[in-house]
Parts: sequence; structure tokens; C-alpha cells
Amino acid sequence: MKIDRLVSIIMILLEKERISAQELAKMFEVSTRTIYRDIDAINQAGIPVLSTSGNGGGIEIMSQYKVDKKIFSTDDLSALLMGLTNLSGMVRGSEVANAIAKVKSFIPSEKAKSVELKASQIYIDLTPWEGNGNVKTAIEIIKNALQENKLITFTYIDGHGTKTTRTVEPYQLVFKGRAWYVQTFCRLKNDYRLFRLSRMSNLNIIEETFTPREYQKPFLDFEETAKSFQIHIKIRIHSSVLDRILDFCPFDRITAAGGEYYLVDYPFVDSDYYYDMLLSLGDKCEVIEPDHVRKKLKQKIQNLINMYADS
Repeated sequence: MKIDRLVSIIMILLEKERISAQELAKMFEVSTRTIYRDIDAINQAGIPVLSTSGNGGGIEIMSQYKVDKKIFSTDDLSALLMGLTNLSGMVRGSEVANAIAKVKSFIPSEKAKSVELKASQIYIDLTPWEGNGNVKTAIEIIKNALQENKLITFTYIDGHGTKTTRTVEPYQLVFKGRAWYVQTFCRLKNDYRLFRLSRMSNLNIIEETFTPREYQKPFLDFEETAKSFQIHIKIRIHSSVLDRILDFCPFDRITAAGGEYYLVDYPFVDSDYYYDMLLSLGDKCEVIEPDHVRKKLKQKIQNLINMYADS
């Protein structure tokens, strides 16, 4: 895990006046190119690290910059611990535990309670209440493949139910919305693709390694795109499903409709996903308008009745 290596490099530079990139690369079993990328990340974090070439050269923290364990403020340490602790719930492995231990070593004993308190003020549990238990295993497999630049292969079922076998170069694990994904370069499509982990099966690492390409980040912000397809429909809901509606619609679009009912100005896209969401509310939700949405829902309900009707 990169954060573990970054913290370790900072600690080494605190203890040594100068060290070569080759020594660090050997120590962490990575390439010198990776070490130089880590040094850039440390510089961007505000710690001025200098790299000099030639005899006696190496990597060091600039002498003009007074640095010791006080380099991290209480807020800095709290933020690091908060991120690492929340990550450890989903990403297993000794590297995260080691990183947590190393960050804690920076905490002066008199500030330990204060830092621990701040670090626990936000808790993020990325594990689902229920669902596909294979996702955690998939994360570990992909994490190992990422660290070693190895190909992975799996069977994938897309949003239309089509099953394919993929061989991909993994580049980044992504948590978006309520699900984990992996950004890859797909050998089948010869292009970058984002795959949802819960839709994978038969996931394996191939021993063949790959040379990383110029990385293309996944496009994750669909808000503006979605707005171009969105319409607003009027629905009448029972109070018992209000909490579920609030996951998709702000409270200022909801008005009391007498008794235990509400009228909702609901953002809607004419797709199976949105119709299925409304149907999941059963008789606790009625579409008032527009008429074409009512008709399509009635047809879907009739199809269900036909499916369950006695032959």
C-alpha cells in the first residue's frame, strides 16, 4: 500500500541525513522510478525533499527545513489515522496495520488521547449490510495484482446480463456510490474499462506481468450527464418508504399530502433501473404523472401478473 511506503520513507529521511534512491528501492522492493514518484508525492504534501545526483548524492530533507516528529500536527495525525483506520475495515493486510502503527509512533504520549479521539470522530464502514461476500476477496486479489503489475482474468456479467471472459491490466481500485470497481485496460476491447467487483466471478491473477501504460483515470462524475436525461415526475408515497425516497430526492421536493402520505417531485430517467426502483416500493408508491410513466408501470405490473398467473 502506497501510504505505508510514504510514511516509512519519511521516517527513514528523519533518521538519516541522506540515502540513495537505489537503497530505498531495494529496501521496499520497488523500482527507482516508483521511489521518485513517492518523493514527488511527499514534496506535494509540503515536506521539502531534495534529490541530488553524482558521488555522494541521494535523497534528503532540505537542511533549511527543521523537521522532527513534530512535523505532523495533532490534526495531521488524526487525519492520517482516520483514513488508515477506515480503510483497514475493507482492505486487509499487514501493510495497513504497519502504517497505522508507524503513524502512532509520531504521536507524543501527552497528545495520544486527543489524537485518538479526533481520529474516531468520523467512522466509515465500507462493508455492506448484506450482499456479495466475495467482494472482499476480490479486493485482495486485485490489490496484489496492482502491486506486482500482473494481469487478472475473470468472468463478467454486464448490466444487460451478457457474460464474457476478460483479461485486463488493473490500474486502480475505486469505491463509488455503494460499490467497488476496478479501472483497467481490457485486452478484449483494447481500451480502458471500469468493472464492478460484485459482477465478477472466477477471478484469478495471471503470472504474466505487464508494462503500465499512460494511465487514464475513470470518468466518475455522471451528475451533469444524468441531468440531461432527467425529468421530474410526481409520485404519491406512504410515510413508511420516505426514508428510501430520501436516498434519491432532497427533502425540499417533498410535501405533506394528508394523513400518512406525501407528494414528491421525483427526479427520474426513463430506464429499467428507475422503473424497477419505483416497483420495489410496491403499493406504497403511486405515480401521479406523467401519463406515459404510469402506462409503462402498469404494463410492467401486468407482465408480473401474467408470469405468476396459473397456467
